Amino acid sequence: MSAPDHATPRSSWGAFRHRGFAFYWVARLFANFSVNIVSVAVGWQVYDLTKNPLDLGIIGLVQFLPALALVLVTGSVADRYNRRVIMAICMVGEALCMAGLLAFTISGSSNVNIVFAVLLGFGVARAFLGPASGSLAPNLVPPEELGNAIAWNSSAWQIATIVGPVAGGLLYGLAPQAPYLVALSMIAIGVILVVLMPHTVQNTSAAKASWETVIAGFRYVWKEKIVLGAISLDLFAVLLGGANALLPIYARDVLAVGPWGLGLLRAAPAVGAISVAAWLAFHPVRDRAGIILFIFVALFGTFTVIFGLSTITWVSVIALAMMGATDMVSVYIRETLIQLWTPDAVRGRVNAVNMVFIGASNELGEFRAGVSAALIGAVTAVVVGGAGTVAIALIWARLFPELRKARRLDGHR
Repeated sequence: MSAPDHATPRSSWGAFRHRGFAFYWVARLFANFSVNIVSVAVGWQVYDLTKNPLDLGIIGLVQFLPALALVLVTGSVADRYNRRVIMAICMVGEALCMAGLLAFTISGSSNVNIVFAVLLGFGVARAFLGPASGSLAPNLVPPEELGNAIAWNSSAWQIATIVGPVAGGLLYGLAPQAPYLVALSMIAIGVILVVLMPHTVQNTSAAKASWETVIAGFRYVWKEKIVLGAISLDLFAVLLGGANALLPIYARDVLAVGPWGLGLLRAAPAVGAISVAAWLAFHPVRDRAGIILFIFVALFGTFTVIFGLSTITWVSVIALAMMGATDMVSVYIRETLIQLWTPDAVRGRVNAVNMVFIGASNELGEFRAGVSAALIGAVTAVVVGGAGTVAIALIWARLFPELRKARRLDGHR
């Protein structure tokens, strides 16, 4: 691949020149903020009720299963119907689930199976929301500003991930129902903003629904080895290295920092990530993207090991922040590659495949972490997982030479 062209300067705020993207960005900020508030509240509430690490894993599992079960449907829906409308409907569904969690908390029930059932519905809404919202961004900005839009999208997510967990911990400390009430209000604002977005031009799939059209996303991912390598690298790296599900155990039993400390631990990765996301918005990756991707995945695993071994709060917070910073680089490169290398007509189906991989690495990774913690202890589970992530980075660098040799993110364009 040729060296990148630095001749044409681009505004670091270029994506916000487009009104649709500005509405979309703020809507996702509020929606992600509410989800992060709920994630902290649910984790603490369930562990407080049962003291069972396995239940923390089940929280992730029930949210992942719908994405896996519906993968052949959600992507096709995003490619055949208006993505903005789907996004609004799914956010309404998430709001209803948050209302259900609020009702459960107010009732004073201790039956966590009710929580798992509500989270299953939450997972269904997210299964449709992910492909639609992920595929919508390229319809809102021109291709040359998509990298900038992805960086700012990541910033919105990380801002929510920084403030949301801290707010969730503080609100839960005030009253168990408070985080759900605030989250419900915020996602309602997000729905309004999506409704107010201007009409978007979308290359919808005109092909008649069939088995071939349904599995087109899988076919495309399998054919494009760079996309396959990027998606599968994230799957196995985070599946092994994810430690978020075990943070309630670290907050209560290892570091003894309470609900507010749990919020701090949940926010720490995002502090590092948003710093890097802001840097990437102004200084995008222009060369050696593949090598950079593998290096930072290995660093993510290394800092996971450091966090797992730490019994000092400030060391743990710094390690988590570095995990977020290194993960942000890989997220930026992976998401830019997937969006720019995928035709719009199949982007929803490819994003559905991507969401299953992300869900497997995050929610299923939480289940893996919970089971491992129940069997071998939380500390050992985190350390072994982090070491596994480093190994995956080395193995994938050999298995996917096309990805390792990738230089420009938009090289084939």
